Amino acid sequence: MPRSGPLIDTFGRVATDLRVSLTDRCNLRCTYCMPAEGLDWLPGDELLTRDELTRLLALAVTRLGITNVRFTGGEPLLYRGLEEVVAAAAALSPRPEIALTTNGVGLARRAQALVDAGLDRVNVSLDSLDAAHFASITRRDRLPDVLDGLAAAAAAGLGPVKVNAVLDPDSGLTDAVELLDYCLRYGYQLRIIEQMPLDADHLWRRDVSLGADEIFAALAERFDLSADPAPRGSAPAQLWQVNGGPATVGIIASVSHAFCSACDRTRLTADGQIRNCLFAAEESDLRTLLRNGADDDALELVWRAAMWRKAAGHGINDPGFVQPHRPMSAIGG
Repeated sequence: MPRSGPLIDTFGRVATDLRVSLTDRCNLRCTYCMPAEGLDWLPGDELLTRDELTRLLALAVTRLGITNVRFTGGEPLLYRGLEEVVAAAAALSPRPEIALTTNGVGLARRAQALVDAGLDRVNVSLDSLDAAHFASITRRDRLPDVLDGLAAAAAAGLGPVKVNAVLDPDSGLTDAVELLDYCLRYGYQLRIIEQMPLDADHLWRRDVSLGADEIFAALAERFDLSADPAPRGSAPAQLWQVNGGPATVGIIASVSHAFCSACDRTRLTADGQIRNCLFAAEESDLRTLLRNGADDDALELVWRAAMWRKAAGHGINDPGFVQPHRPMSAIGG
C-alpha cells in the first residue's frame, strides 16, 4: 500500500471525491430510507465535533488528494454551523470543489449564505411534482418548500442546479416525465437514481423497483433522447441529451448497470467512520483515533488502508449480498 500520493485501492481506482455525512437527522421520512416513526439518532457525543471534522477535511485535501467534497446527511441543512464548515473547506489549499446534497426544505433561506461561505453546487432531492405523490413518499407535506429551495439556489448562482429523483414503483414513470419537463423549463439538471437496498426497514425488492431501462423507455416516449458525447469518466450518471441538447438527463443505474470499476469516492460518516463503499460491511474508526491523540500520520495511514481494501464492486447482484446495517440516512449520499 502506498503511504503517499493518490488515495488508491488495489484495483488502481483513485479516490478524489469525499462524501461527508454531517448528521443522520432528517426532517422528512422518505419510504425508501426511513420508517414512518423515524430512527434513533446518533448521540451527540458520538458525532464528530466541528474541530474534528475540519481537521479530517484538511487531511483529506492536503495529504490524500481529495479535490471534491460533498456534504450530505441525513439532511445537512439541520447541521448547526453548516456555513462555517463550508467556509473551512473553501479555505483549504488547494481549494476543493464543494457541493451539497439536500432535500431542499429550508434551502430558500440559506442558499445565499451558503454561496457566500463558498458552496459551489447543490443537488436537491425531489421525487415527484405531484403533491399527493410527494407527501406519500416523504410522509411530509413540504413540496412548496422544496420548489422554493430550488428557485433560491438558482437565483444565488448555484448552477447548474441538479435535481435527484428516486422514483416510486407505482407512480414513478409518470413522475419522471413530469420532472424532466419541469427541469427543462427551469434550467435544472435531472438525475434519476435507481432505488437501492439502503432502507432502514430492509424491505427493498429488486422485482418491484424501477430499473434504468424502464425509466429510459418511459422518458423516450415523450422526449428525443440521444447519448451524450461527453466522456462519462467517473460520473455515476449516464447522460442523455434531450431533444438534441444542450439539456441532459442522467440515469444513475447503481443496481442494474453498476459503475463500480470507475468509482472515485471515499466516505466519512457523521460519527467519524471511513467507508470505502456505500455498501461496505466494515468501517474504519477515525473518531476514536482522533480522541486518543493520534497524529495526522496515523490518521492518514488508517484512511489509506481502508481504501486499499476496497472491494471490486458493491455486490448487490451477488447471491450472498447482505444489505449494510446502516441505512442511507446514517451513511450519507
